[in-house]
Amino acid sequence: MNGAEHLLSGLVLPVVGAAGVAVFRYLPNLREGVSLLTAGALFFCVASLAPSVLDGARPGFELLEVMPGLQIAFRVEPLGMLFALVASGLWIVSSLYSIGYMRANAEAHQTRFYVCFALALAATIGIAFSANAFTLFVFYEALTLVTYPLVTHHGTDAARRGGRIYLAVLIGTSVVFLLPALVFTWHTTGTTDFRAGGILAGKLDPVPMAALLALYMFGIGKAALMPFHRWLPAAMVAPAPVSALLHAVAVVKAGVFSVVKVVVYLFGTETLGGGVPIDWLIAISGFTILAASVVALNADNLKRRLAYSTVSQLSYVVLAMAVLAPLSVIGAVLHIAAHALGKITLFFAAGAIYTASHKTEVSQLDGIGRRMPWTMGAFAIGALSMIGLPPAVGFVSKWYMLSGAMAQAEWAAVLVIIASTLLNAGYFLPVVYRAFFVSPRNEDRGSHHGEAPLPIVVALCLTAAATLALFFLPEVPLALARGVIGAS
Repeated sequence: MNGAEHLLSGLVLPVVGAAGVAVFRYLPNLREGVSLLTAGALFFCVASLAPSVLDGARPGFELLEVMPGLQIAFRVEPLGMLFALVASGLWIVSSLYSIGYMRANAEAHQTRFYVCFALALAATIGIAFSANAFTLFVFYEALTLVTYPLVTHHGTDAARRGGRIYLAVLIGTSVVFLLPALVFTWHTTGTTDFRAGGILAGKLDPVPMAALLALYMFGIGKAALMPFHRWLPAAMVAPAPVSALLHAVAVVKAGVFSVVKVVVYLFGTETLGGGVPIDWLIAISGFTILAASVVALNADNLKRRLAYSTVSQLSYVVLAMAVLAPLSVIGAVLHIAAHALGKITLFFAAGAIYTASHKTEVSQLDGIGRRMPWTMGAFAIGALSMIGLPPAVGFVSKWYMLSGAMAQAEWAAVLVIIASTLLNAGYFLPVVYRAFFVSPRNEDRGSHHGEAPLPIVVALCLTAAATLALFFLPEVPLALARGVIGAS
């Protein structure tokens, strides 16, 4: 197959997999086998595109023209290639984890879960390979809709309430901010195509350009800039595999991916650096990083702590893009992969803890590392990556972001990165310390539970290992990140 055929296969395979899951809904082993097989096939299709993209090829095709200047079209470039590799690769381990989690917890509606999970990956690949902002918008909205049944999976009042917040914030920001920004871009330039250097250069004065940028930044609600972040902690009512999907594989990554795509390929970093007021974005993203970290620091519920950590970590990408330095852009792109691996490991561990011990609060985790050493060891690795310490890949992305901020003399951004790193350590390291170095509480001394089921433990160990491996072998994501800015 040529590049365009691999691209088309990558778009179609998850939909075919969703249909296969539905067909075998009464045969759990076959249903889950289809899910795993589809995930593997998708990763193969996506990975097969990487060598040619790294060599400079940009395969693509146009599906249909809605009206002049508005097409549903697809094209693979380095940023989309990295996002698609992360999403398709993590779908494999997420499927493995989900099998163990859904069975161990006797979750209802498992067929619906696997169908929606596959459709979410279809939408994610559509976002990754979008050739223009209109196509991205279509799949971005599709992703919101197909993940809603996952957020409300348990069907409780709390799940429905969380689902309403999820839809209200994400659909609301899209309709109020993102759609007008898209229409204005099309009206101003006659296209929404993603092009190197952007399409808005010379089209607007600096102040209107900054206003349009604000519409995009707040319209991309999945990036969770405050005050449009509440959907993310609200969605934590979902099962752990869904939390992993939201935080690592698809939803929030679609948000920060879209931020990078808009800045680089619609505006252009040189255009924004040519006198466009952008300090406000540094201020808002910096505030989001620090405020979310403070909330995480005071959260006893483990998933809530991880959720607010995600809000903070996403704004690292926005902050790095606002700095506009080549090194910070590379750091932002790398952080998409680094955060995905570290955070999925942390949510996998949280789900494993719940499955094995039914504990949900940090204050309940005293000594649990002695009974669940693999899980808490993986958690420690994920925590190192979120803090930005070696030998985890989060160190690499933070290093580039910090270097870019220093090169641009953006000292406010430097201070935010340093302060938030200390806050990250403040809310992650106590979890690890409790797990391994504090004696179990009296009520837990007679507990004999061990690790969660094997598929769960294997999955979280794989993602933890990948978090370490990319620190030592970052060549492919680094080459793709450099390709975003045209660096050699």
